[in-house]
Amino acid sequence: MTITQLKYVLSVAEYQNFTIAAEHSFVTQPTLSMQIQKLEDELEVQIFNRSKKPIELTAVGKKIVEQAKVIVDESNRIIDIVHQQKGFIGGEFKIGIIPTIMPTLLPMFLNNFTKKYPKVKLIVEELTTEEIVRKLTDGHIDAAIAATPLENEAIKEKPLYYEPFVGLIPQNHRLFNNKQITENDLEMEDILLLEDGHCFKDSVINLCRNHKIDNKKGFQLASGSFDTLIKLSKEGLGMTLLPYLHTLDLSDVDKRHLREFTNPPPAREVSLIYHKSQLKMQLIEALKKTIDGVVRGAISFSDVKIISPLQNK
Repeated sequence: MTITQLKYVLSVAEYQNFTIAAEHSFVTQPTLSMQIQKLEDELEVQIFNRSKKPIELTAVGKKIVEQAKVIVDESNRIIDIVHQQKGFIGGEFKIGIIPTIMPTLLPMFLNNFTKKYPKVKLIVEELTTEEIVRKLTDGHIDAAIAATPLENEAIKEKPLYYEPFVGLIPQNHRLFNNKQITENDLEMEDILLLEDGHCFKDSVINLCRNHKIDNKKGFQLASGSFDTLIKLSKEGLGMTLLPYLHTLDLSDVDKRHLREFTNPPPAREVSLIYHKSQLKMQLIEALKKTIDGVVRGAISFSDVKIISPLQNK
């Protein structure tokens, strides 16, 4: 039994196809199939039911896969131990960032991080929270930046900052003349929202449900970006809520439409998250240190009310 064979088993279990698994493992399909067959012969069990399409794990195969994940993680930890002992911060580092954080946070730290750690090959992917959780669990990314808490036992969270919500109010809106707004001012029926799949939308809905439980209007008009929401709001189609960092680059004209919440303002917790196996911790800590250094000057809110991104059931 070898680590390589176990990795091949995990790949086939994930993709449910020998050919695709071989492509992702960078070997030929006959090589991968032969190694898995050798493992099955050694264990005298069948790991996969090859007669099913797509391929399925047998009952014992499911148990083997669970143990294989542990063994492969622990083998990767040995490399981590060596890197940490040598003080080496380098190699490939894959991170995912949710769409509502990517455009504001990434430009703030990317140059600093790549200059400070030139031996790191940073691979950044824009992913939804659901995709991030799945890829962290499967080991396809090493860390991620997302709104928390996620209440997932397999994932650890290190808060980076707390980002208040800010209202963008069109001139013809009932709240335009208010100097500040409160949660009780919000009505779901006239708030422009992001499309489904964005956790910021879920946070806004959770915020409004506290006060407008029976109000289910206003979901017909949704957009995939804050820029579009801002334009729609300026056209008088409704107010919207923005994360604080998205308001910093608005024009002076657009900033006249911003209204902050009374203290403590509703906010989202933005965290660096990673798998509980804690692989590549030296890289994770380096990324956190870099982000801490650049964010501290831009956002320093602590007296806030955290709004969960988890969907209310």
